[in-house]
Amino acid sequence: MATIFEKPQDLLKAVGQSLGESEWLTISQERINQFAEATGDHQWIHVDPERAQEGPFGACVAHGYLTQSLVNFFLPQIVEVRGISMGVNYGADRLRFPAPVPVGSSIRGSAELLSAEKTRDGGIQATIRVTVEIQDGDRPGCVIDTISRYYPSE
Repeated sequence: MATIFEKPQDLLKAVGQSLGESEWLTISQERINQFAEATGDHQWIHVDPERAQEGPFGACVAHGYLTQSLVNFFLPQIVEVRGISMGVNYGADRLRFPAPVPVGSSIRGSAELLSAEKTRDGGIQATIRVTVEIQDGDRPGCVIDTISRYYPSE
């Protein structure tokens, strides 16, 4: 269940808080192949199961940018900001891929509110660190500091 903020300004009082976790998502070869098609990245470690068995990871692994893109799937499960006219993805400050995400593994996002501040144009800018955990893994598949801007509806 998502952490709910009734209005963007409530983010200002929550800096440093854990926002929770998303549901687990299993990474299928089909999802990896679809990402390869969409991006044109057909590197064998992602899309050739036979060759990947003999490679450094012992199986196909998700593209790092596929893992990163799933943060947009996880975030709405983790945090909801109400009372907004719009929310804008403003970018990211930090991105790392500490561990490969093997096909068939399950991942989820966990999040912490790193900072929140007022913007000159009346919004609230929030930096949320999302860690993409690999079930039964020692290290995360991705760590990213996302930046979002929320504009009040009032």
